[in-house]
Amino acid sequence: MVRIYADSTNDLSPEYIRENDIRIIPLYITMGDRTGKDGVDISYDEIFDWADANKAVPTTAAFPPADAVTAFSEAKEAGDDIVFIGISEDFSSACQAARLAAQETDYEDHTEIIDSRNLSTGIGLIIKEAVKLRDKGADIREIKAELNTIIPKVRASFVIDTLVYLHRGGRCSSVAKVFAGTLNIKPKIVVEDGKMHVDKKYRGNLHSVIMKYVKDMEADLRTAKKDTVFITHSGVERAIADDVRAYLESLGHFDNIVETRAGGIVSCHCGPGTLGVLFISE
Repeated sequence: MVRIYADSTNDLSPEYIRENDIRIIPLYITMGDRTGKDGVDISYDEIFDWADANKAVPTTAAFPPADAVTAFSEAKEAGDDIVFIGISEDFSSACQAARLAAQETDYEDHTEIIDSRNLSTGIGLIIKEAVKLRDKGADIREIKAELNTIIPKVRASFVIDTLVYLHRGGRCSSVAKVFAGTLNIKPKIVVEDGKMHVDKKYRGNLHSVIMKYVKDMEADLRTAKKDTVFITHSGVERAIADDVRAYLESLGHFDNIVETRAGGIVSCHCGPGTLGVLFISE
């Protein structure tokens, strides 16, 4: 049997994770003198309250190898093989921690570590493909080989309402260039080959900017893989998310339009009012 592990940055819903037997190894969030596991000890709602009260941005860290050792030991005891899918190694050392855990448990021959080269539901899309392959009976080598052909086709981007979180977190160097200008700019951040960069700069209220962002992708959306498109956000007005869904439905292209809430790690770095549309290109 193949067990699928992932870190907590994938932003899939708890229901999907539970129903598809995905094992999560949480990253860590620190807010002042408090450190806890993402999604276990600290929720995304707490993050924005703390940030507003303290005029600061929480910090994040990968899990230590010991956490993965505990998780992988359970698979080893059961005689199951392991596929671990993690956040881009340009953002975090989670994949490296998983590799060290596979070595420490002497289970490397039964473990594949896959760098998603992505974040949020960009990772989630890859996990969904891994679930399909596992359920068809693919072994861990076959799963890794197929996922490596899919990873370059994942299209992940998002618009952020405030530059403060991303700028302070230092995860996107090109944000500094626009941060020095006006805070009225709402950039489109694109993830490519495991890194983030500013692709476009929008101005206006968040609702109009997000709709412009989504409509600018229409050609790519119409040629995307049909099964799933994600609307992932860190908390936006209900009308915004509904209008994005309505637009995607109007294309008549996708079998499933899935809305998810960004978890703690993405929320720490992107702040409130962030929304992305993520899919796989054909």
